[in-house]
Amino acid sequence: MLLRKVSSAFGASLRQQLVRQGGEIGACATVLSVRQPIRRWLSNGSKKSNPKILITGGLGQLGVECAKLLRSQYGEESVILSDIIKPSDAIVNSGPYIFADILDFKGLQKIVVDHRVDWIIHFSALLSAIGEQNVPLAVRVNIEGMHNVLELAKQYKMRIFVPSTIGAFGPDSPRNPTPNVTIQRPRTIYGVSKVHAELMGEYYHHKFGLDFRCLRFPGVISSDPPGGGTTDYAVAIFFEGLKTGKYQCYLKPDTRLPMMYIEDCLRSLLEFMTAPEEKLKRRVYNVTAMSFTPEELVEKLSKYIPELHVSYRPDSRQLIADSWPQVFDDSEARQDWGWQPNYDLDKLVDLMVRDVTENYIKRGTKDFRESLSAII
Repeated sequence: MLLRKVSSAFGASLRQQLVRQGGEIGACATVLSVRQPIRRWLSNGSKKSNPKILITGGLGQLGVECAKLLRSQYGEESVILSDIIKPSDAIVNSGPYIFADILDFKGLQKIVVDHRVDWIIHFSALLSAIGEQNVPLAVRVNIEGMHNVLELAKQYKMRIFVPSTIGAFGPDSPRNPTPNVTIQRPRTIYGVSKVHAELMGEYYHHKFGLDFRCLRFPGVISSDPPGGGTTDYAVAIFFEGLKTGKYQCYLKPDTRLPMMYIEDCLRSLLEFMTAPEEKLKRRVYNVTAMSFTPEELVEKLSKYIPELHVSYRPDSRQLIADSWPQVFDDSEARQDWGWQPNYDLDKLVDLMVRDVTENYIKRGTKDFRESLSAII
């Protein structure tokens, strides 16, 4: 995911913060444990021969929990996490982890050959708000890096998954609902790079027979701290609300956006990656679970925090949100390969309150203080 040379104005620590991303999946850096619904779903399916899977951007929003899910399906040694970030002991002990710079084509080539990789799950990307702060970096990470993995997948006949986003649409797109195929004229470099990835992947599929697969995710919510996306308010409000009883939202109260709980997101990825090719009428699909506004989320959360006070002070992220879908039409994914979400807003709020309380608030540790300061 990553850049070898980043301007000194950003510094090493900010470099790590910027590049540890995984798509607008707009919620968080890593996620908590995979719950019983996914385990039950896995136990009901038959296991196929195990592919060797490389996950780029593995320490970003989805990588760690995606690796857990895939390892539970295919075995610990079958899934390789990669990044340029130094991993924690827990990450190293959980399964294979290697250094991989997505801008180093030969380095990636060596990894694919040495580990006999069959699938690439390419999470490396800078998110919407962060990408606008450093467009040249976003171009290199989101576009050049994607070119590298796409070409590798073609050369070595691998299946490749590249996530897309609600950010791939713009103000000229229909917003309620946003269909699977419509005009796409995004106004952020993040969105532009994702449309580019969709079109390049489809081109490689039709030109070279590449097994390219892409899901457009909405905002993805989990109970770890947010990672720089426009939809991150829907995570930050739980952290600050449960800790202080207050939250200042950077979006207007009636800003409606599509959302998805992390477990639904990961399950959709696995179901899509294992769907038979003959069921896929497209290579790019919308997926979602719900749509809500900040004020609707506050109403649900107030049942758990009666004294909750939320104020609204829209910033530059409001302009981004105003160009995105309000309601995502994922009917084609439901029809073609059977997608169905399990979590609605009520279930999401209940789980988030429990997880943030148990894993951050009650711990009352330096980890939580650092998480809160990162959100603010």
